[in-house]
Amino acid sequence: MVKFFQQRHSFDYSWGTVSYAFLNRYPNPFATHVLTADTIEHRLDPDTGALHITRLLRKTNSVPRWARSIMRGNDAFILEDVVVDGQSGTLVSRTRNITHTRLLKVEEKQTLTADPRDAGRTLCKNETSIVSNIGYGMNSRIESFSLSRFSENLAKSRKGMLYVLDLAQRRGLFRQRLLIDRRAEQQ
Repeated sequence: MVKFFQQRHSFDYSWGTVSYAFLNRYPNPFATHVLTADTIEHRLDPDTGALHITRLLRKTNSVPRWARSIMRGNDAFILEDVVVDGQSGTLVSRTRNITHTRLLKVEEKQTLTADPRDAGRTLCKNETSIVSNIGYGMNSRIESFSLSRFSENLAKSRKGMLYVLDLAQRRGLFRQRLLIDRRAEQQ
């Protein structure tokens, strides 16, 4: 049986700012389990103008004792495909694990869109599916455990994004937010 998870959130930053932070979210103190984030490919679609990025993430997580005999080592590799469409104001990230798939398959889709009512906000939607094919009557337990853990990790991920957004803003990397705020005040 597949477990599904969906959550919505918004960031009080423009879509361009949040998209930039998303692509530069590692390293941060809330994601110390992410060891590397390597870009495998990037290309600009000449027809749509969308930027396509494929990255390989190497992560380490504490493995539950009951899973140690199944998994070799703590490192996991995640494939991330990102499409950034500046014309429509969307960033879609699809991630999936490519290791430990016998134990668990996790696929996540994260969509960042410009808020149509407020240019200074970005809407974020997370959709995740978790499925275990280990058998032995363990599938549902593994999926439930993983869903709970995923929900906790998503909260840390949001804190990491806010950290990167704040850091970049303090370093003066984002002037767009200030311009939007000034325009709104003048109206």
